[in-house]
Amino acid sequence: MRRTKVLCIVTIFVAITMISIGLVIEKDLSSNYKYSSDIYNFKIQNMAASSNMIVKSVKTKNEQTVKPAFKEVEMETSPASVIIPPRVEVYEGMTLEELGEKINRSLGSDIVAGKGPLIAAECVNKGVDPYIATAILLHETGCGSRCSNLARTCYNFGGQKGSPGCNGGAYKAFSSIDEGLVGLIDNLNNNYFSRGLNTVESIGPKYAESGTWVSKINWYVEKIRNN
Repeated sequence: MRRTKVLCIVTIFVAITMISIGLVIEKDLSSNYKYSSDIYNFKIQNMAASSNMIVKSVKTKNEQTVKPAFKEVEMETSPASVIIPPRVEVYEGMTLEELGEKINRSLGSDIVAGKGPLIAAECVNKGVDPYIATAILLHETGCGSRCSNLARTCYNFGGQKGSPGCNGGAYKAFSSIDEGLVGLIDNLNNNYFSRGLNTVESIGPKYAESGTWVSKINWYVEKIRNN
């Protein structure tokens, strides 16, 4: 009887010891799991921050963190700057392009048609009034409708004299329409405008012998202006 009692006491003691050891082991495992979970969350959040991502934690009812979700941040792109070039007016409130188009409307449909931009650019660059130059072109060579034989044969616009002579004559021959137009404007610049003769009235006595030349050129100037 005594032996049985001792055996029961020993058995109870061993059971209590085993239970205590089990509780200690369970507590250690729980602590390790929490530490590992914290490390996992820390690494995930750092990785998300370095990739321009937002970490959204998803929790259960008992506030236990489970797998984090990612949401991409959309980056705004700034609109490209639009540079508007300033308006440069060169003559009577018009740009060079507008002036060329205006002169074009007076050049008719013959060989000088469409040469308005060339006349505008040459006149503005050389300080010659573009209306006066165009008026002389139209009056001297009739290019408002059909250009003269001198203009069609030797590209002489404005009745310029010099060499080489057109067909051996006194009037100068040019090699192209553009060269002839530039020659007209150069003549007005070198012999008139650069010397202070910059109006129809001051140009007339030197340019032509006709007493009606001034009034005819002024008529063309107003027609070009109002066209």
